[in-house]
Amino acid sequence: MGTPQLTKNQSLVMGALAHSDGPMSAYTILDKLRDHGFRAPLQVYRALDKLLEYGLVHRLESLNAFVACTCPHEHEHDHGVTAFTICEGCGQVTEFHDEAIEERLSSLVRTQNFKTEKTTIEIRGHCKSCA
Repeated sequence: MGTPQLTKNQSLVMGALAHSDGPMSAYTILDKLRDHGFRAPLQVYRALDKLLEYGLVHRLESLNAFVACTCPHEHEHDHGVTAFTICEGCGQVTEFHDEAIEERLSSLVRTQNFKTEKTTIEIRGHCKSCA
């Protein structure tokens, strides 16, 4: 499938997230894009919904914020389990994937006869610089 063709608003939101130093709330994105014609939160949320659907961004539930996906997107892929470390000191967010964790969680879910829609792990603590 490849990377989907993005609308102007989706591209602007994606650019803001990709060039950000950390996670951004929808309102922070709106403030950054006001000079590009963004006037209402709904414009940001619509773009974010599509970017989430395409797998190009992730929502960090505990922060109510968004980050650009760091996975290569040359071809269609399933994120499976997406995990993040979130530094309480500097706010640095690092995305990672681990097949062993993914396999173990899949096994646990299967034994519960549960159909998973999305699995996100957020690990909060301190990075090496802040520890």
